[in-house]
Amino acid sequence: MTTSAHPFFRPEKRPHIEGDFKREEVALANRNSGLPLEALRYDLTPAGLHYLLIHFDIPYVTSAANWRVKVGGRVRVPLEVSLAEIRQLPQKTVRVTLECAGNGRAKLTPRWQSQPWEHGAVSTAEWTGAPLHYLLDRAGLAPDAVEVAFFGADRGFDAGIEHDYGRSLTVDVAMSDDVILAHTMNGEPLLPQHGFPLRLVVPGWYGMASVKWLNRIEVLDRPFDGYQQVGTYVYRQYSGDPGTPVTHIRVKSLMVPPGIPDWYTRRRLVDRGPVELFGRAWSGGGVQVAKVEVGIDGEWQEATLEPVSGRYAWRGWRFTWDAQPGEHELVCRATDENGNVQPLDPVWDSGGFGNNAVQRVLVTVR
Repeated sequence: MTTSAHPFFRPEKRPHIEGDFKREEVALANRNSGLPLEALRYDLTPAGLHYLLIHFDIPYVTSAANWRVKVGGRVRVPLEVSLAEIRQLPQKTVRVTLECAGNGRAKLTPRWQSQPWEHGAVSTAEWTGAPLHYLLDRAGLAPDAVEVAFFGADRGFDAGIEHDYGRSLTVDVAMSDDVILAHTMNGEPLLPQHGFPLRLVVPGWYGMASVKWLNRIEVLDRPFDGYQQVGTYVYRQYSGDPGTPVTHIRVKSLMVPPGIPDWYTRRRLVDRGPVELFGRAWSGGGVQVAKVEVGIDGEWQEATLEPVSGRYAWRGWRFTWDAQPGEHELVCRATDENGNVQPLDPVWDSGGFGNNAVQRVLVTVR
């Protein structure tokens, strides 16, 4: 940032950069936490290990008793409901793999200056709450309703624009049975950092759609034009590119790095002989993973898939590697039931979104 720039009054567009991470990127990495890859072994990610991306500040909410959600806009009956009223609606539990749209941004060259995720912005939890459509049915959507916008209690600036964090869904998506108003995560009340006391969960979509600290719903007769909807979370190749909105998660897989690590470089060391590799694979929009392949120094073999654990949840895979002494590169690659395959190399995006290129793990065998 130049000396004349000011984040609130004279914002400066951040340029793409290469090489070392800037102080602001490191500060974001310290604030937002990814899943340690060894924790891929948990079918359900413990709440304290679930990845976090918090755009502004975590709202300080001392009690859920006074929390209210307003429903307005193009509805027949504007509402203001308590969490207790939402709990009285029919409830549902959905197992969902959430992934940040910027996961893998640090692997792009040049990269957009933002949260520098490598691989860990993905986790799976069981979310319990009321399907959103029960609340929308109670309010009654007007015939000209086009989209439903959701706003959280977190407020701040991005690109010089002050706003409550907000996202929207088309009416068809918002009325689907699996989009829920979640108050419970893995059987326990939401933690503050995960949206206590209430959040939206949109299965099959990248995490930006699942608005935390939800306190306002607005039904619109036009597409939502809030910053987090149109100013970012759009696939773009160049400045001014109208782009394509980020929606469903792209097919992806990760492995638990085998053996033991070096503290600083994170390189791995294993002993020769049979080594069981384990990982997870997932895709978006409710599409299942059909195949995972493991590449050992460029030689590909198919892994064994574990049973499906939910329409929107990741799937475990296993492969036994006969490790021989020397230096090796391990890679995993998923294919979903629609035939989508992870690319071997990152597909560049201006904002660093949707990088589903394969993970590469360097391993020394002794």
